[in-house]
Amino acid sequence: MNRESTDASGSPRNSVFPAGLHYAFWFGALNALSFPIVQNSPMVLFAKSLGASATVLGIIAGMMPLLVISQIPAANYIQRVGYKQFVFAGWGTRVMFIFGIALVPLTGGFLDRSNQLALVIALLFCFNLSRGISSCAWLPWLTELVPPQMRGRFLVRDAATTNFGCFVAFLISAALLAGDTRPWQFSLLFAFSGLAGVASLTFLKRIPDVPIVEAVRASQTRVPWMAMIQHPPFKKLLRSVIAWSVAYGGMTAFTVAYLRVEVGLSETTILLVTSVAFLGGLSTLGFLGHRLDRLGSKPVLTFAFGAWILVLAGWVALAGRAVGMKLVLVLLLQFFMGLLAALVNMSNNRLAMVVIPKMGRNHFFALYNVVGNVTLGVAPIAWGILIDAIGSRETIWMGVAWNRYTIFFAGAAAAFVVAMLISRFLEEPEAVSMEELLRELLIQSPQRIWLRFWPRS
Repeated sequence: MNRESTDASGSPRNSVFPAGLHYAFWFGALNALSFPIVQNSPMVLFAKSLGASATVLGIIAGMMPLLVISQIPAANYIQRVGYKQFVFAGWGTRVMFIFGIALVPLTGGFLDRSNQLALVIALLFCFNLSRGISSCAWLPWLTELVPPQMRGRFLVRDAATTNFGCFVAFLISAALLAGDTRPWQFSLLFAFSGLAGVASLTFLKRIPDVPIVEAVRASQTRVPWMAMIQHPPFKKLLRSVIAWSVAYGGMTAFTVAYLRVEVGLSETTILLVTSVAFLGGLSTLGFLGHRLDRLGSKPVLTFAFGAWILVLAGWVALAGRAVGMKLVLVLLLQFFMGLLAALVNMSNNRLAMVVIPKMGRNHFFALYNVVGNVTLGVAPIAWGILIDAIGSRETIWMGVAWNRYTIFFAGAAAAFVVAMLISRFLEEPEAVSMEELLRELLIQSPQRIWLRFWPRS
């Protein structure tokens, strides 16, 4: 039985997670030492070293979410294989492809840069396909494992451990890519990613499995996909997820490209700068703590989308040279990007756990993941084509230099405006109002100590 006590606000404070669930945090932390190296800034920097264009970077950034579409057919096999075995097989397969990627930088003696880039893209395709297939069992597995009243708390802690692992991975990446970067340094970094992936599997294997009801296992009922999409709370959630994916798609890849191409920062500096985003994600543990379950996902999403607009206004000012390039400002923007991205992701996942009915849960989650991730995959490709189409053209308007990156950041901000409006129509009966969320964060929460240092007239 879970022991539980409450604080003054009535929130659960000392609830005990089910036995063995703590292995999920260890898995998340070690997995976070692995996947960002082949899916984030280090891979973007390696691709840029091979001469990748913005369109190719968009393809690399969009490949992982696009291949989540494989969850639609894969969802039919979860009940036959079981959650744990299904995830373990896919995660183990993708680790093998990481070691293949680690060999590519060493092929420069007999492959030119374009062939190396093509080989990397092929291996990334296989890596992301195996990930996409296996990940369709992850959220249904967690939904069965974590009690409803503890899901928000679990997701906050999971986000914190994952972001901490990503932060460490980026520090290691910066150390390994220091100086005049050579191909063997990328090879060593990707090999480390593979080893971290192997280590994460030892903890994945220890997470408790959830038995699947025999009636569900043997069911051959045709999946009513259209009826599932039309389920009102789920349909509204999908709209919000699509808007978020359009706005956020390619954000990491093109901020890295901007800092490398336009600002001229080195690989090491870029990795150190972008690692600050994971500190922002880690800070969600103190920002929300145990309160996400009580506050609800809807007001958190609305707040986060609004804050994203302000962050992108900062990037527009930087890219448009309305303000001077200051490293402190870039670090501040990166921190809030990490914080807000973590808030959106955990709130979306928690709301999906709330609105998705138990009947057909595996297929609902597959549909939820596919819709969001396919949009997240198409968006960076579209943004990349736009950036390449604009090229070096630039015009000055209202004191801002409107170039390819200024237009990208402004377009993403416009998409966040749409996302914020859509989020107001999400269905979550137990969610608090936006006003109560702000009161909680600014007055009743631990962050209220900040106000004591605010200058008073």
